[in-house]
Amino acid sequence: MLSNNRELLDRTWVASFGVTIAENAAAPTRGLSLTPFRATRYSAPPDRLGPQLSPPYDVISPAAREALVGTSDTNAVRLILPGESEAALAEGDRYAGANVLMDRWLSEGVLEVDDSEALFVYEMVTPDGEVTRGLLGAVELRDPDDGVILPHENTMAGPVSDRLALMAATQANLEPIFLVYDGGGAASEVVASASDSPPVAEARTPDGIAHRLWAIADPTAHAAVSDDLAGRRALIADGHHRYATYRQLQADHGGVPGPWDRGLTLLVDTSSYGPQVHPIHRVVTLDWDRIIELTRPAASVSAPISVAEAAPALAAQTGFAVALVHGDEAVLVSGVHPDVLDAGLGEERDSALGRLDVTVLHRVLIEHVWGLTDSVDTVGYAHDIDEARAAAASNGGTAVLLRATPVQSVAEVASAGARMPRKSTLFTPKPASGLVIRRFVDQ
Repeated sequence: MLSNNRELLDRTWVASFGVTIAENAAAPTRGLSLTPFRATRYSAPPDRLGPQLSPPYDVISPAAREALVGTSDTNAVRLILPGESEAALAEGDRYAGANVLMDRWLSEGVLEVDDSEALFVYEMVTPDGEVTRGLLGAVELRDPDDGVILPHENTMAGPVSDRLALMAATQANLEPIFLVYDGGGAASEVVASASDSPPVAEARTPDGIAHRLWAIADPTAHAAVSDDLAGRRALIADGHHRYATYRQLQADHGGVPGPWDRGLTLLVDTSSYGPQVHPIHRVVTLDWDRIIELTRPAASVSAPISVAEAAPALAAQTGFAVALVHGDEAVLVSGVHPDVLDAGLGEERDSALGRLDVTVLHRVLIEHVWGLTDSVDTVGYAHDIDEARAAAASNGGTAVLLRATPVQSVAEVASAGARMPRKSTLFTPKPASGLVIRRFVDQ
């Protein structure tokens, strides 16, 4: 895990982007726009709200989904990842079934729609005391070329198609995307002062994270937030596929104005309440003997070490390095030969993008050296080492361990308009799904 992420990102925004949009002559004069909305929320009291909440859709395994539903039949996972029981509500269409279920929960009082519009201050406190706090609102969708909402990862058509089908069926933003920016202005003051009043929702989820939510209904505060953010830009920390889905749904309406012109967003000022960044490991379909055979002519492969030694050994490396894992054994791969780097990266070799471990892994090793098509069929993803090892063992493949991408490098890539390979960063903690829903009909 990268330390001092808040300070790094703060300095990088200032160095790479300037403090505000207005200070960058090449940037548009109209920056971020985050507006209040009428929220749909669980009616459960604090002691019962935690079991209703879910992690984001893209980190939930089938077993985890089953456990969430087992904990509470009204858990939000049934909306964000509808399954067979939801499909049964709508003639086999699980997405339409999620909409039927949401309507049912509204009619039964499980969910309630707020009477008035509000921005929300949302706080997450990890078991070790790390605090992330930001604004929940409806962000105006912008083309990446505008330089206002900056993506840094590529997306895949499959997840966007899946989320689009769900969003179109439910006509709702069921989960927020996660944006970070360098703040310190009036919007940050609104966030900091929220705890002067009682929260409208409190919960603790099974991962030990405490969640608190405050509603900001004061039009004066809304105006202060609007004025402050109008000169700022943000980086997508989490939710690239959801943001692409927001924009595709907007495009599908053919320019007709509507609630689809905005999307549910958590906006966090990293100078005050920033997240942590972790690596996302890979699992490739090549077996151990074959991957070692292909790698040795192209790079330096270390003597075997234990899996427990792999992470600290990676951290001690300078330049490119990954670890290949098979069972209890690991080797470090580093020192990729210059001609191999040139063949895989071309002119991007010395760019901010080309210097990243994750780029070299995908463009040079996976595609060029190992000869794999970089797709979900050949490259899987794991959020921790044990998960990566288990996945490799189950499919006869090899786990590839990565270091966390430094936040300053993420910002440099985004500033250059480049895209990192999909699933390059894991920002935590992630907003809980179900705490706040934005239905289009209520806007």
